Amino acid sequence: MIRITKQTDYGIVLLTHLATHRETQYNAPDLATETQLPAPTVSKILKLLAREGLLASHRGVKGGYTLAREPRDISMAQIIAVLEGPIAMTECEDEHGDCVHEPTCHVRSNWHRINVAVRDALAGISLAEMALPTPSSKLVMLGGGLRQDERSEAHPTPPVAG
Repeated sequence: MIRITKQTDYGIVLLTHLATHRETQYNAPDLATETQLPAPTVSKILKLLAREGLLASHRGVKGGYTLAREPRDISMAQIIAVLEGPIAMTECEDEHGDCVHEPTCHVRSNWHRINVAVRDALAGISLAEMALPTPSSKLVMLGGGLRQDERSEAHPTPPVAG
């Protein structure tokens, strides 16, 4: 199973919360309370996101964190790369991969294609989009992935079997 870490999941929750409350500066305890996430984890994630330039840190009594850029200018690929490291589906796609079979692997080029597709898909989704949930009735399965239905309302989408 391919899965992001809990830290990344929480980071995305925090960033989407900040994206939907642009007018508010949040300190770590308040953000933890509002998102119902563990305060020590929130603090750690906020510091990392600020150090990597996704958040701006404001000092002082009324200090806190805000997004450093517009939500539309922050992609899911950028967020995941900050919190997880480079997006790599297999060891050979990682910059520091050390697979001994890499020089003779006959599936490496296909893994590269998959890695590029995943990275491009994540790069194509902005934080602004993540902050606005799509109703499940608007989702359809296309090519093995979930996509927003762009058909007109005159053609309702059948429920996705799961």
